[in-house]
Amino acid sequence: MLKKLCIVIVFGVAFAYIESAVVVYLRTIFYPEGFSFPLKTFGQTALWKQLLLTEIGREAATVVVIATAAALFGRNCQEKSAYFLAIFAIWDIFYYVWLKVLINWPASIMDWDILFLIPVAWASPVLYPVLVSADLFAFGVIVLYFNSLARPIKLTVTDWVALVAAAVTVTVSFCMGGIHITQPDYQSYFYWPLFAAGYILAVAVLVKCLLRPRPKGWI
Repeated sequence: MLKKLCIVIVFGVAFAYIESAVVVYLRTIFYPEGFSFPLKTFGQTALWKQLLLTEIGREAATVVVIATAAALFGRNCQEKSAYFLAIFAIWDIFYYVWLKVLINWPASIMDWDILFLIPVAWASPVLYPVLVSADLFAFGVIVLYFNSLARPIKLTVTDWVALVAAAVTVTVSFCMGGIHITQPDYQSYFYWPLFAAGYILAVAVLVKCLLRPRPKGWI
């Protein structure tokens, strides 16, 4: 497990550099005066629509690459899911680390960023996606650890429903922030209490699953 995890971390860090390099290029082209919120609009030109579709495709391809790597590392469905969480988390966190190294951004953990574009724009201060990724990485590693002990974590139907509800809540908070990123009062549209509710629910479910007794060899 430890050897695979080290390889996963190296993969995630390297992939994060590729992602951050692309963003450096995009910001140099579209925001030569500096990237800041509220974002300026570029109209509805054919070129802009083409570039937007290209960026959406790149983001979808990024998820496919991470899922493919996770499938190669994991031996079963639970391990593959855990490796996906770990790779995604490392990629996301080091994306910001590399941006800081390359262009000294973000200046603050509370600087806003566009997080995703599918199905609509997601946006929030950098702090919040980093918190999510830290949680994903911790849970992914814990799942892998218990799998290595032949004591896999089992989620009940209730657990899954709660996790889906938490994920939807967090996603909605990001999308609400993203929809209004061109407006002067964009900050007022990210409801951090909504994010906190989803985040706390997810952590509570994961802690509950970890504390549930699991006899050795139980599946």
